[in-house]
Amino acid sequence: MAYIQLPEGLPGIRGPMAFRPETAKPMNVLAEILLRDDNNTLTRGERELIGTYVSYLNDCFFCQNVHGALAGHYMQCDIQFIDDIKTNFQSSPISDKIKTLLAIAGSVQKSGKSVTAEQINKAKTAGATDREIHDTVLIAAAFCMFNRYVDGLNTWAPSDRQVYVQRAAMRAEEGYVDFDLYK
Repeated sequence: MAYIQLPEGLPGIRGPMAFRPETAKPMNVLAEILLRDDNNTLTRGERELIGTYVSYLNDCFFCQNVHGALAGHYMQCDIQFIDDIKTNFQSSPISDKIKTLLAIAGSVQKSGKSVTAEQINKAKTAGATDREIHDTVLIAAAFCMFNRYVDGLNTWAPSDRQVYVQRAAMRAEEGYVDFDLYK
């Protein structure tokens, strides 16, 4: 049960966002820009994967499953593949560039000061641009906020992970700015 009275039937972040739509709007705009903007050299799937990984590290069930399902949708893979990346991305068949960016995201999850010059240099050597590094850090920082928002209010989430997978295509179509919070 949520710690405060939230609108009924809205899982995860959707309940708090419906509770305070005026604060939801800028958070959704930020998510839209970071995760869906087409003017980005990281794919939507890669950006969702970064958010998924940080949510996994933060143990935020709702966010890691919503965004993991979206990453799987965009990357055209199943949830097991995403789970394997979350638990051991270094041995996953993903690009070295994404591996270095996930390492940076993992450091941001601990503390911004945990990011090292060596990590940045490895990412650049693997082909990451300054913009990709910037966006990785910002996605990781934003997801720390989103995860803490969801879990700090003790929101509920469907425990059946297939719910997230089944809704991923609709979420991908809706995006973050224009979806109806009361669906």
